[in-house]
Amino acid sequence: METIGVIYGVRLASSEEYRYVGLTRKTVSRRFHQHLRNAARGKKTPFYDWLRKRPVEDVVVDTLETVLTTLEDLGRAEVSWIAKLTERGDRLLNLSEGGLGPMGYVWTAEQRAAAAARATGRKIPPRPGAANPFFGKTHSAEQRATWSKSRAGSITGAKNPNFGKFGEDHPSFGHVMSVESRERLAKQKRGSLNPNYGKVYTDEERAAMSARSKGIPRPSSVRSAHTRYHTNKAIHNPACRHCVEDAAKLVAPPKRETTE
Repeated sequence: METIGVIYGVRLASSEEYRYVGLTRKTVSRRFHQHLRNAARGKKTPFYDWLRKRPVEDVVVDTLETVLTTLEDLGRAEVSWIAKLTERGDRLLNLSEGGLGPMGYVWTAEQRAAAAARATGRKIPPRPGAANPFFGKTHSAEQRATWSKSRAGSITGAKNPNFGKFGEDHPSFGHVMSVESRERLAKQKRGSLNPNYGKVYTDEERAAMSARSKGIPRPSSVRSAHTRYHTNKAIHNPACRHCVEDAAKLVAPPKRETTE
């Protein structure tokens, strides 16, 4: 009996979890090489993004089912496999539920609106909280490790867009955080949330920190630090007692000399 087509699954050699399911009327090898070419050309889909970040030798393509009956049965088989693997917990990157047709996927009105906004250069309105499609979800440790590896060193040194920018040339020049923002950041590192909470340095660690700090010029006193970082830069810090004292001296009326 003539083979109508094949259902195939793509996974990493180190995992039994399938990340993509497809159908083909060609050989599985030929179809996979088409996927590799599309990924190399920069085609944007979740599956091709995933495929671009992995060595070809780490990717395995398995034949899940061979269909011998009709083309319609081939489409139904793909739908069945996608549903079965999704129910099993496999994080498939398919854009549709499978089946025959151009893509087997119908865009929602929200997706069409978002695509139109991107195409015309308009910003997509923010979707916070439950309105965000990723709300309540978390990236896997494998995905985070992959991103960390691919981005390592990508914005260091001359690759940093702010490299060599100082003073007014730096985009953060003159930026002052609000009291609310500072308090929110403080809460995130307060008490047991601080990575150094309860930590006691050993004698060896203290000696190493002392050696690293030798020769680095520092203010000799709090007053010197105030002069260097506040007075010389015309900055008034309400938390600095010297700033408060200096300001008080400026507004205080001069004392009158009394003569008897």
